[in-house]
Amino acid sequence: MATTTTIGIDLGKYSFHAIGHDSSGKETFRKKLSRTKLLQMLSVHEPVNVAMESCGGSHWLARKCKSYGHTVKLIPAQYVKPYVKTNKNDFIDADAIAEASTRPSMRFTSPKAEEAQVASMVRWFGKLGLRL
Repeated sequence: MATTTTIGIDLGKYSFHAIGHDSSGKETFRKKLSRTKLLQMLSVHEPVNVAMESCGGSHWLARKCKSYGHTVKLIPAQYVKPYVKTNKNDFIDADAIAEASTRPSMRFTSPKAEEAQVASMVRWFGKLGLRL
């Protein structure tokens, strides 16, 4: 059985679609998981590269993955789009994220610390004219 080296995760509100790839890019697993099941799987999985599209919720999950020993790669959504091969669905998106993360020329964003994420939200609220 092939060893998983990369996990691509498509983030959702209530469910997460994860696809594992080995070093040659072949699929090793495909799962739809709840938030708790995803965290449970990542906590017991050997350290691998975990790739996600960069968004507000990805920073929290990236911090959790790092605490489990994984290497995290956040990819801006516009860089993942060219790797979607066919009609869009969550598993295809997760597969494209995993594939995009293995490209040597891919640009990644770094996960924000919790304090940086809070500061960013405060600035965003200020621009909208809202007060905390």
